[in-house]
Amino acid sequence: MEHVSIIRLQDVTVTFDSQTVLKSVDLEIKAGESFVIVGPSGQGKTVLLKTLSGLITPQNGKVFVEQQDWLTLSPKQRLPLLKKMGILFQKNALFDSLTCIENIAFPLRETTDLEESEITKKAEYFLEAVGISHARDLFPDEISGGMQKRLGIARALALDPEIIFYDDPTAGLDPITSKKIIELIIKLKKQKGSTVIAVTNDMNRAYQLADRIAMVVDEKVLITGTPEQTKNHRDPRVHQFVRGLTEGPLTTV
Repeated sequence: MEHVSIIRLQDVTVTFDSQTVLKSVDLEIKAGESFVIVGPSGQGKTVLLKTLSGLITPQNGKVFVEQQDWLTLSPKQRLPLLKKMGILFQKNALFDSLTCIENIAFPLRETTDLEESEITKKAEYFLEAVGISHARDLFPDEISGGMQKRLGIARALALDPEIIFYDDPTAGLDPITSKKIIELIIKLKKQKGSTVIAVTNDMNRAYQLADRIAMVVDEKVLITGTPEQTKNHRDPRVHQFVRGLTEGPLTTV
């Protein structure tokens, strides 16, 4: 199963208001891998993530999900594929009017046939897994940003998706919490054998999570390889970015 392509982009171009963000991108993500997207701000990391998850339709090219041509599928044909995906957005997209446990229970109630007692048990398990059991009956606006992020992750994972998209899962979190969140993502990924596709601005977290890393820069997606290959990459843009150097080809005057 490891080597099967789960998502593939073929000659994909994405343009907004005549501004090209991604140009002629070819990319293949294997089932079961952790694929991490990095790159300078505003270059299109989230656009790539949303294109891979089917949320953005490219102007050009093809998107294959489990070998099926996504752009030619009807909404009904897309549904079984969508059910296999989980997405955590930067803003977490939580329901303000529901408590933490209700936020996790909601999608379980809507999309599974589980008994109410099983839903509660599962929701409690994921609250515990992300370390916020104590916030069980609090509302999102009563907990910190870091806890909201953990809640968002718990909710994204509760449906046991096969492909999980994370848009900057550790944004705004302190280094210790960030490390714990990535450990949690890795642990749950191993349990399920799922595929993880994540955007991050933190190279330490990228190295911690990734099997392979890609950098979005100059409208292209540059596969930089494993964490070790990325650290020693010869491209001067990659070299500058991963070391956080203030001078180099990425620095605009």
